[in-house]
Amino acid sequence: MERNVVRLAATVLAWGWLFSPAGHVTPLWAQSPVPPPRVAEGFDHPGDNGTAIDLRWDLASGDTTDAQPRVCVGYEVERLAVGATGVASGTDEYRPVARLPAGVGSFTDRGVEAGREYRYRVATVGAGEAGRSEWVEIPPVRAVQQWFATGRTWFAVVLATVCGAVIVSTWRARSGRPVYVRPIAALQAMHEAVGRATEMGRPCLFITGMEDMNEIATVAGVAILSHVAQAAAEYDTQLLVPTTRSLVMSSAQEAVSGAYWAVDRAARYNPDDIYYVSDEQFAFVAHVTGLMVRERPAACFYAGVFYAESLILAETGNSVGAIQIAGTSEAAQLPFFVAACDYTLLGEELFAASAYLTREPQQLGSLKGQDVGKLLAAGLLVSGCCLETAAALGLGDGWVPGVVQFLKQQLLGGGAG
Repeated sequence: MERNVVRLAATVLAWGWLFSPAGHVTPLWAQSPVPPPRVAEGFDHPGDNGTAIDLRWDLASGDTTDAQPRVCVGYEVERLAVGATGVASGTDEYRPVARLPAGVGSFTDRGVEAGREYRYRVATVGAGEAGRSEWVEIPPVRAVQQWFATGRTWFAVVLATVCGAVIVSTWRARSGRPVYVRPIAALQAMHEAVGRATEMGRPCLFITGMEDMNEIATVAGVAILSHVAQAAAEYDTQLLVPTTRSLVMSSAQEAVSGAYWAVDRAARYNPDDIYYVSDEQFAFVAHVTGLMVRERPAACFYAGVFYAESLILAETGNSVGAIQIAGTSEAAQLPFFVAACDYTLLGEELFAASAYLTREPQQLGSLKGQDVGKLLAAGLLVSGCCLETAAALGLGDGWVPGVVQFLKQQLLGGGAG
C-alpha cells in the first residue's frame, strides 16, 4: 500500500514537470500564480506616418470584476527591434515601453521607426508579492507609412478653409473690390515724418535691425524701407541707412534704388547713403549714435530685430528732437520703443506693414486669409475652454468629454499617430 502511494506521487510530480504550460520545463509548483494574457497580437497603426504600432490582448483570467481574488493589477509591455535578417538589431534585450493598469487590453506604441520590424511581449503584473506572469510573445510587426494621415482630416479641413479665404481675398483685391485693413497709426505717420524732415532740411535715418536677411523681421524692415525711400525721393530728402550685415546692405540698396526709379528720381539716388558698418552689436550702436548727434536727423525709423541697443538708439534719437517710428519682432524690446518713440508697431503690425503700405493684391489676400484663420482659432479656443469647464463640472451627460476628446485628437493632432 505504501509503495503504491509513493508511485502515484512520483507520477504526479513527473507529469507536472513535463507538461507545464507553453512547453517550458518548469514544475507546476514553481509557476507564477498570476495568469498571463490569453491572446496577444500586434498591427500597424492605420492612417499614420509609420511611427505607431497597435497592440491588443485578451485580459488575463484574474483581471475581471468577478475574479476572486483579483490577482491582476496591470500589464507590462516590452519591445525588441528586429533587423532585416530577422534577428535582434543593436541589442538582444527587450526594453520596457509601457506599464498599464488593470482592465486595459490595448496599447499604441508611438515611438517606432517607419519600415522597421519590432517584436513585443506582454505580461500580467500581480498584486502584492504575486510577481509577474509568464511573457506572451507577439509575432513581429512592421510600422508602415500611409499615404494619408486620417487622424488629421479635420485639421486638413481647417487648413483648406484658411487657404480658401486667402484665395478669395486675393481675387477680390485683384478685381478692384475694396479690402478693408484697419488703420495703423505708425504707418500713417511715416509720410508725415519724412515731410517734417524735408521742412527742417535735415535727413532721415532708417535702421533695419541687427540680424541678417534670414530673419523675417529684417525682410519686413526692408519692405518698409522701400516705402519710406519712395517718400524721401518724392520730397528730395536725404535718407541714411547704416547696416550691420553686407547682405542687408545690398538688399537695402536695391530697395531704395527701386523706390527712386518708381517716382522717376533715379538721378537723385546716392548708393553711399546705404552702407555697411560692422557686425559687432555695440560697435554699430556707437557709430549710429554718433551719426545721430552729428547729422541730427529729423525722423528716425527702426524696423527689424533689436536687442539691448533699442533703448540706446531711441533715447539718442529723442535727444536730438527726431520723430521716431519703431517696430520689432522682439517682444522684450517693445516696451522701450513704446516709452521712447512717438509711434510703435505692435506685434504682427510689423509684418502686415508691407501689405498695408503697398496694397498689393497677393499680400492683402494673404493678410485677410490669416485673419480668417485667427478668428477660427479663437473660436475653437473659446469653445474648447467652455467644453473643458463643462466636462470638469460633470455637465452634458457624458457627451461633453467626447467632444473634447474629438477636438484634441482631430484638431490638435492627438490622433495623427
